[in-house]
Amino acid sequence: MGEPLRIGMVGAGAISGAYLDTLEKLDDVRLTVVTDLDPGRAAAVAGRVPGARATGTLTELVAAPDVDAVLDLTVPAAHAEVALTALAAGKHVYGEKPLATTRADADRVLAAAAASGLRVGCAPDTVLGTGTQTARAAVDAGLIGSPVAATAFMTTPGHERWHPGPEFYYRPGGGPLLDMGPYYVSALVHLLGPVIEVTGAASRPRAEREIGSGPRAGERFAVEVDTHVTGVLRHASGALTTLVMSFDVQAARLPHIEVHGTAGSLSVPDPNRFDGPVELHRSGGGWERLPVSAGTSGAGRGLGLADLARALAEGRPHRASAELARHVLDVMLTLLDAARQGLALPVASACVRPEPMLP
Repeated sequence: MGEPLRIGMVGAGAISGAYLDTLEKLDDVRLTVVTDLDPGRAAAVAGRVPGARATGTLTELVAAPDVDAVLDLTVPAAHAEVALTALAAGKHVYGEKPLATTRADADRVLAAAAASGLRVGCAPDTVLGTGTQTARAAVDAGLIGSPVAATAFMTTPGHERWHPGPEFYYRPGGGPLLDMGPYYVSALVHLLGPVIEVTGAASRPRAEREIGSGPRAGERFAVEVDTHVTGVLRHASGALTTLVMSFDVQAARLPHIEVHGTAGSLSVPDPNRFDGPVELHRSGGGWERLPVSAGTSGAGRGLGLADLARALAEGRPHRASAELARHVLDVMLTLLDAARQGLALPVASACVRPEPMLP
């Protein structure tokens, strides 16, 4: 390809380091400008990259002539605003998950991108690593027969134990489903296709949480969202997924994802990671580890942004797309609606199953 896609990073918090580790290794993208509400953090991140600089505001960043695309690493509540500002300035966007916190905001972002002819991508891109992609290749090759069901579990006591400022995880737009669900639901769409119906139940056992680390350790804060969510997803393929997302489980031995078919079962690694063992249990046999057969080896955060850059150069769709992220958001919000109403609800959106990531 030609010149690298020049990136303006918005948000220089903890996750920015993981992105920098990847971006520094890629020829497809180049970080040029960084901004953050804390100027010191922006300067520190920019200082890691030769030729990059810090700027004071989002407005200044999107106006910079050496920014082709905006990498949005802000908190979920700001995702739609940052994306719309970038698109209005003629910049492509790739952001952390979720795409937005409401369907209406997500639709505004997609409409703005369509009107301007610009690309919008959205994490997670962990599903493009060797773990989920090797599992997908096994499903597509018919190694488990026809998929029948899947299970997906994310259980933890809560992020306040390790995060020094965890309040946003427990405010609208947060909670275990909207925080960690994108990894799991995105992987399930790659494995089994889009979701057409959901049922659910949810609870909020504690009204307050206590910060467990950092300078504010011991401070208590209010819990504003449900912290244990369970549901069943009906995929267009007919497969049923049982999903549990919880900030209320002290310890568990549950698998991350398993997919069960008419001829076997598949153990899929943590979708919050790019790699990990994929194991197959064939009917009448035992568990066997499958060799890596698809996905990007040694990948890190930012792989989806690199794929977007390559897709622009090659004139093809990018895999970590806004359309997929919009569907994942709709699945999660519909599940929460179903939990509140005590009903099985249809998922109004749809998406195309992304193309597999070849080795």
